[in-house]
Parts: sequence; structure tokens; C-alpha cells
Amino acid sequence: MLLAIDIGNTNIVIGGIRDNQIVFEARVATDRIKTSDQYAVDIKNVLSLFDTKPEDIEGCIISSVVPPVFNSVRTGVIKVIGKPPMVVGPGVKTGLNIQMDTPSQVGSDRIVIAVAALAEYEPPLTLLDLGTATTIEVVGTGNTYLGGCIIPGVRVSLEALTSRTAQLPGISLDKPRRVIGKNTVDCMRSGVMYGAAAMIDGMLDRVEEELGYSTTVVATGGMAQFIIPLCRREIKVERDLLLKGLNIIYQKNRSGKK
Repeated sequence: MLLAIDIGNTNIVIGGIRDNQIVFEARVATDRIKTSDQYAVDIKNVLSLFDTKPEDIEGCIISSVVPPVFNSVRTGVIKVIGKPPMVVGPGVKTGLNIQMDTPSQVGSDRIVIAVAALAEYEPPLTLLDLGTATTIEVVGTGNTYLGGCIIPGVRVSLEALTSRTAQLPGISLDKPRRVIGKNTVDCMRSGVMYGAAAMIDGMLDRVEEELGYSTTVVATGGMAQFIIPLCRREIKVERDLLLKGLNIIYQKNRSGKK
């Protein structure tokens, strides 16, 4: 079994993959002050939760956008399975032609999602990841990574709104009943949810206007299931792109394929 780990700003996704099928998936909170021993306990507990023994793990791959946490998780993995993990970064084969000013600065999660989407869809693609940040990335023909946009995430926007305004309460991000709210909570919910959906629709229009052609749009991330249904554009939602991409990259590098 392959242990696939993605370290995000809010959550760490831990998945088990066997024969290219996701066997289990779990999330633990990203904590910048946890030690490697604590992360080792978290990983071991996740494996135990899904009746998986450390000796069942044949290999591990990690992607991370949180440098302060990466080393603790990496060391924790080694303590649990006794093997060093593969790390998504410079020198790892992805099959992407990254046309950025500084390719090494592209977040590893962006690369992983692009690799997974290319395995499922024909380019050109516009990829959305709705997490702590909302990111948009464009992959053209020839597996060319063209660039994208980074936008404050839905929950980040809501937290900024409630923390900066004395009379606005914290709210749950349920589907708004209408665009024109009749009370403070409904007004906030409409603004945050429909506002995010309208922003995505508008940004997609501008991206394709700049490209000069339409693209297949694919979304992933924790907030995608809530926001994408409110969008007017046709957008495909893929829940497990990160784990699928990590598996593809691991197999590509383990076998030596290009």
C-alpha cells in the first residue's frame, strides 16, 4: 500500500492507495508546533483506524505547502514505517512543462492537482482548488502549466469579515436561501457564498478571454462541494485529485517513466 500525504495550511490529508484505488482517506489538523513524535502518533492512529499495519505500507509520498510542518511530518513517517518518503519538489518527474518565472515556487499541491487532472481530462484545463486559499491554474496543450491566480479562501474571507466588524456574528456556510437576505445572517451567508461563486464565474470568463479559447474547468478542495453548485459555469467537481495525483507521481518516479 502507498501512504500519500498532503500537508495543507488547514488540514493534512492522509490517504492509503492500493492498486491505484484509494482505500482510505483521513484528515488531521495542521499544527505548526507539533513534534515529529506527535505526528507519528497521528499517522499511526490513522492507520489503526483503517485496520492498516505499518508493515503494510510499501512506500510514502508527501507534498507540502507548509515548510514549518514538513520536517516534523516527514520524520514522523519514518518513525512509523521505517522508510524515507518521496517528496514532491524539484527533481521529481511530473510530466508538466512549467512556464512560470520561477518554477520552483509553484506550490507542490498545484502540481499534484494538475497531474491528476491531466490523467482524467484533455487539456486545455482550468483547475480550481477551494481550500484555505482559492487557487486557479491553467494547463494548456502539451501539458504546459501556464500559471494562474491566488485568491483568499471562502473561510478566510468570512473570518476576516467577522473579526473586523463588531456587530457581525460567526455563521455556518450553509446554502443561502436567497440572494437578497432578510436578516443579518442570511445577508452574510448570501454575500460570502454567492459572492465566491460569482467571483469564480467572473474569473473564469476573464481567464478564457485572455487565453482566447474555452477550457474544461475542474474543481477540487474542501469548499468546492458548497460553492460550485452555486456557480453558473459548467464545472466538474473531483474530490480526490490530490491523492490521485500523488499516486501518479509516485508511480512515475518509482518506475523511472517520463
